[in-house]
Amino acid sequence: MRKLLILTLLALSFLRLEAQPPRVPDSMTFAGQTIRFDRPDLYERMDRELITFTYMHTNSTLMLKRSARIFAQVEPILREQGIPDDLKYLMAIESNLDPSSVSTAGAVGLWQFMTGTGRQYGLEVNVNVDERYHIRKSTLAACKYLKELYAKYHDWMTVAACYNAGPGAIATRLENQHQKSSMDLWLVSETSRYMFRVLTAKLFFENPESFGFHVADADKYKYVPPRQVVTVNETIPDLVAFAEQHGTTYARLKEANLWLRESKLNDASHKTYEIIIPR
Repeated sequence: MRKLLILTLLALSFLRLEAQPPRVPDSMTFAGQTIRFDRPDLYERMDRELITFTYMHTNSTLMLKRSARIFAQVEPILREQGIPDDLKYLMAIESNLDPSSVSTAGAVGLWQFMTGTGRQYGLEVNVNVDERYHIRKSTLAACKYLKELYAKYHDWMTVAACYNAGPGAIATRLENQHQKSSMDLWLVSETSRYMFRVLTAKLFFENPESFGFHVADADKYKYVPPRQVVTVNETIPDLVAFAEQHGTTYARLKEANLWLRESKLNDASHKTYEIIIPR
């Protein structure tokens, strides 16, 4: 049995090695802006990320499977907020499209908000409720943040760099290095790569076959609209009982409402919340 497992793993590794990353394009469009790779440094930075996506098998496959469910919820919000659709690929780099993602630094959710930034952009963050996990609310917060950055820089790649490194750090480097775009900055490796990861994510989701990935639409995780959305404005002392009253289980209720962080909802101030009842 052990020998069969080893042979299977070797065969899978060989198949992945057979896959070839796509070639760096002469140029591509991101959020309405044309990005060219005719400089050696830009070409090599893009090539590195194309190679990484090709051989990052587990994460890349899971992102493809999650994409149908996540994009179906996020794309309409970006559209209504006037944010280019391509900015959804920030989520792929930030969280691998996993709404329950938590970084080692404490950033949370699809858009990986830190506690302070989440509160700054209107999200409730405490031990009982953490709206960084709320797909719609966190996306609205991200849109507000992205709009502010674009109003300042008028360049979406610089916005992406700011999203990774923070606007203060990028502003300082633009000033010190006498540049207008983050693509022309000397940056720490993480931020330098981040911009090209976002560009690669767009190419990857638009044509995964060119990276050697074949995930049928039928195998992607589908978005299932909720059976009901219940509006509450008072404390729910027992979410297990609440789930049963609404014909679902506590586990499914929590999965549909990751922002509920405890087994109860404290609401002494009678704030209005919307709780999804899954189908």
